[in-house]
Amino acid sequence: MKIPLSDRLLTCCSFVRPGDRVADIGCDHGYLGIHLLKQGIASAVIAADVNRRPLDSALRNAMKYGTRDKMRFYLSDGAVSIPRDFDVLVCAGMGADTMISILTASPWLREGYRLILQCQSKTPTLRRWLSEHGCRICRETLVKDGKFIYSVMEVDGHLECPLTPAQWYLSPALLADASVHLPEYYRRIRNGLALNVEGMRRCGDEQLEVYQDILDQLTQMEDRIYGNGS
Repeated sequence: MKIPLSDRLLTCCSFVRPGDRVADIGCDHGYLGIHLLKQGIASAVIAADVNRRPLDSALRNAMKYGTRDKMRFYLSDGAVSIPRDFDVLVCAGMGADTMISILTASPWLREGYRLILQCQSKTPTLRRWLSEHGCRICRETLVKDGKFIYSVMEVDGHLECPLTPAQWYLSPALLADASVHLPEYYRRIRNGLALNVEGMRRCGDEQLEVYQDILDQLTQMEDRIYGNGS
């Protein structure tokens, strides 16, 4: 039986290393962990959700696909109520505010664990928070799912150089990945930021200079994004 996984979740799975013990936070239907086990990638999976109904669904699916013996299920608000015997945490399909809340409530996640984060909204806010709390984005790529383009990033606690404000929007890891979706992603970000800057200019917003500088720095990245520079 084929496991119905979105391109978003398949991209998250591609960041998991062979033999990893995985904690899937906000597991919903449980398909991500089930896929990792069926493909022989993960060695064990913790499936956690804040709501009972999706957790029960994940348990039923694990029994259906024959992965129940390698999965544990926890009713948990984020990572608060799960055991710590895993290597990598996957958190997908949530907005930046929810992810930041999860990471704030369990600061131990930033000490010795890898994090695979797929953010649905306000991704610059998440990158900024990670940088300000000592987290490094090791890898980051883009995936198109329907009409939306999402970022998937791998994070650890070994930050060497904090991100600049422009890098909250386009991280060095994302530029290095050079995804085929990067030009379109860049255009969407730049156009949205340009509209915000214009609105700030009309109303005399005190943050205008800050965001104008970010926009100028993003514009300077164009040669690299479109393959015209190093």
